[in-house]
Amino acid sequence: MLAVFGLIFGSFVNALVWRMHEGKDWLNDRSECTHCHHKLAPKDLVPVFSYIFLKGKCRYCHKKIEDSPWIELGTMALFLLSYFLWPVAFEGAGFFKFIIWLLISVGLMALIAFDLKWYLLPNKVVFPLIGLAVTQVLGIALFYHGGLHEIIGALGGVVIIAGLFYLIFQISKGTWIGGGDVKLGIALGLLAGGPLKSLLLLFVASVCGIIISVPMVASGKANRKTQLPFGPFLILALVVVQLFGTPIVDWYTRFAL
Repeated sequence: MLAVFGLIFGSFVNALVWRMHEGKDWLNDRSECTHCHHKLAPKDLVPVFSYIFLKGKCRYCHKKIEDSPWIELGTMALFLLSYFLWPVAFEGAGFFKFIIWLLISVGLMALIAFDLKWYLLPNKVVFPLIGLAVTQVLGIALFYHGGLHEIIGALGGVVIIAGLFYLIFQISKGTWIGGGDVKLGIALGLLAGGPLKSLLLLFVASVCGIIISVPMVASGKANRKTQLPFGPFLILALVVVQLFGTPIVDWYTRFAL
């Protein structure tokens, strides 16, 4: 069932991203082909299966469908991985965080799609993510006995990630990192779960960036001036920290400090 929900929400992400970028009403407008603008029938909108059946081409104008099924499959995979690898019990605060995380995952997939296509991290997606992150922190602090410790940890994460991004943004005058990354850093800091996990997030994101960029530069597909979206690396790092951050930090504090 969770896999089905993942596909449905992934399809929603595809529609949301395109409608937001085109300035359309993302809630009420019907889905349409991005080329011929023919309104799509329900049989054209079955996640993944419609794309396969139509061989990636519009039923009406036969041009390539721009919406990628990888967003739908990625959302499904993230839902399933989160369920099977969730680090705490599905009760109390653990269940509350899991539900909030699934909602956040939808927004994260939308940001990945936006950043990969247009190098944008729009406020209309980032701000709701910050709202969900604040809801999670306050909910655990007030109703699940997280208390002041939860709030301090979240604020520490914001200072480390968003503070660092803001400093880089100011020093480079926006050439090294965008304002969207600074705002995303607020959400990431709130969700990371503390200063050490925030540092881990930055480390994982940097390693992912190096793994992708170095081969591109070495093969001549990119150079030092090539613009690469950093948002997907940050989001991937957040997923790693969310699912594996606690044992990694525990190992570090036990053997390295």
